[in-house]
Formats: sequence, structure tokens, C-alpha cells
Amino acid sequence: MTHLREHAAMPNSVSGRPPTEPATVVLVDDDLAVLRSLRFLLEAEGFAVDTFQSGAELLLQPKLPSRGCFVIDYCMPVMNGLELLARLRARKSTLPAILMTGHFDRQIDADAARAGVRQVFHKPNLHGGLVETIRHALRVSEDGEG
Repeated sequence: MTHLREHAAMPNSVSGRPPTEPATVVLVDDDLAVLRSLRFLLEAEGFAVDTFQSGAELLLQPKLPSRGCFVIDYCMPVMNGLELLARLRARKSTLPAILMTGHFDRQIDADAARAGVRQVFHKPNLHGGLVETIRHALRVSEDGEG
């Protein structure tokens, strides 16, 4: 199973303004168990979530969301999370990005900061602050501060 698109019932706007398109958390991780677990957590919090098992799969989408944020795993086959983010930026996507990694490496954190990543979360401790960081990223996305 690859791309999973399921939306929980959620208000169309984090800020209260009626949007033209619902804000979407775009979650990319090659580990299907992580995708399912995080999708369950985020949908339980009221987020609309699209999941992809690879960067290539996401890049095949003809249209990227105009509102929302990316939550991307760093260590994936073929292209890592920062390479994926660079390709998304080349497609003119300005959505805020959050990086997940199982590697405690200061170089990854530094590279992520230079790439404009909002925050790096280390697996398996994703729950500590991830939901609030996503909420903040969605507010930024809606306010056009991408």
C-alpha cells in the first residue's frame, strides 16, 4: 500500500477564516507502521492527512496542497527528506516543513535549519511537541508566512 488519503472531520480553518482548500498535513515516511501510527494520531487531533511512502511517490502528484505543512522522514531510500524538500521547493511549494529522523546527528539538524525546516523531531519520541508544531505550521501556512 502506498499513498493513503483519509481526512477526518475537521474545521476548514485553524485560524477561523474560511479557506478555499483544507489545510493538509502531508506525511512522508517509508515505514508503513510509522505512517499509519502518525496518521491515526494526527486524525484523532482533527488534522486532514495525506500519507506517502516515498518522496518519489509524493513528487508524482500533479498538484501539491496550497495550504498545510510537510512532515518528512529524513532517512528514506532513493532520496532523503532534505533532498525531497529541495525538490518540493523547486516546484514552488512554500509549505512549512518538519523533519523526522531516527539519527541523532548535529549535521542533519544544521542542514535542516539551512533548508528552512521548522523543527527536527527525533524518533521514536515524536509525540513530544509534534502536534503543537504542526498546529503552529498550519497557522503560519494560513497566514501566508510559509
